Amino acid sequence: MRLPPIRQFGVLIRRYKRFLADIFLKNDEILTVHCPNSGSMRGCSEPGSPVMISKSDNRRRKYAWTLEMVQKNGIWIGINTSLTNKLVHEALAGGVITDFGPVLSIRPEVKVSERSRLDFQL
Repeated sequence: MRLPPIRQFGVLIRRYKRFLADIFLKNDEILTVHCPNSGSMRGCSEPGSPVMISKSDNRRRKYAWTLEMVQKNGIWIGINTSLTNKLVHEALAGGVITDFGPVLSIRPEVKVSERSRLDFQL
């Protein structure tokens, strides 16, 4: 899988309105970027955290930049859920992840109750 090119590193100023974040760049520029994770991101949205952002070539987007990763305790965490799920799906299908034994089928986004779902059912 080809990852989006990380074009900038920055520092998170704040995340707000669920889908927006302000990022401080080392050239003293502040960008408002799209945050593709609608969850609470508890622990991954602390002001001052190092971040990686990518730029889209799609001119129709309201915000050209996307928040891709946040660093927490020295570890980079992917917060773009569509990207992380594609990566895991590809790794499961390609036999890269072997902890679950042979994978015969992969069902994404399986609802298990009214308030819960599985990312993947194997």
